[in-house]
Amino acid sequence: MGAQNRLYYWALAPAAMLLLVFFVAPLCNVLWLSVSEPVFGLRNYAALFDNALLQRIWITTLRISALTTVMAVAAGYVVAYAMAHVGERHRTVMVFCIVLTFWISVLIRAFAWIMLLRPEGVLNGALIALGLIDRPLRLVRNELGVVIGMVHYALPVAILPLYSNMRTISARYGEAARGLGASARQRFLWVYLPMTKPGLIAAALLVFIFSLGFYITPSILGGGSVVMIGEYLRVSFEETLRWGYATMLASTMLFALFVTLAVMAGVVDLRKVFGT
Repeated sequence: MGAQNRLYYWALAPAAMLLLVFFVAPLCNVLWLSVSEPVFGLRNYAALFDNALLQRIWITTLRISALTTVMAVAAGYVVAYAMAHVGERHRTVMVFCIVLTFWISVLIRAFAWIMLLRPEGVLNGALIALGLIDRPLRLVRNELGVVIGMVHYALPVAILPLYSNMRTISARYGEAARGLGASARQRFLWVYLPMTKPGLIAAALLVFIFSLGFYITPSILGGGSVVMIGEYLRVSFEETLRWGYATMLASTMLFALFVTLAVMAGVVDLRKVFGT
């Protein structure tokens, strides 16, 4: 048994070494730069409380990420519910269409939304032609356009864990509730919805984590008027060369993720949420 365990450890060694070299070491370097550039200390972190620009960027990032999470999970719940209750043929088509979106570049998606939402775009043109508006709506280069693009990108991320959770719910629970006199609305609110709680939490966590690090979509659809942490990190690294601020923001993003996971772990068992 001891020899077999040693064999397992040797088999895991190459993957562990790659993880150490290409993930742990760079992460430690980022943490070190956040407290050592330009001088050693916590002055970069103190800027979170003193620098109004950094505070505004963080608030903007959290606000857009929260909106994206709520909208993507709400829309994803509807799609996942439909997938879990349609026939096998339609379900296969729906799953294929959702997975297909992962193969489309985020850059192409962002520019496609520009073409749809710009003042001379398809959406404004259709609304004007129908007589619903007199002048084009401002749908890009603002937070609205950023949220639309981010929700579109995050929707498959929300759908898949929700669908995976819904597929495990037996129809017998609903039948039992109906046998006890529950209406369709009561069956959904009192039986089905609580049983999808793990899927909802998993989808919300994944979408929120993805949203915190969005860069291309806010940069293109925001048009420079909406700055999130990802865009500010690029500017700090490539243009202003304020590596201390940039690594500090990257570190605080990591801390925010850990805090989010810790809070959720106090509410639910994360091992059940992620299916382990």
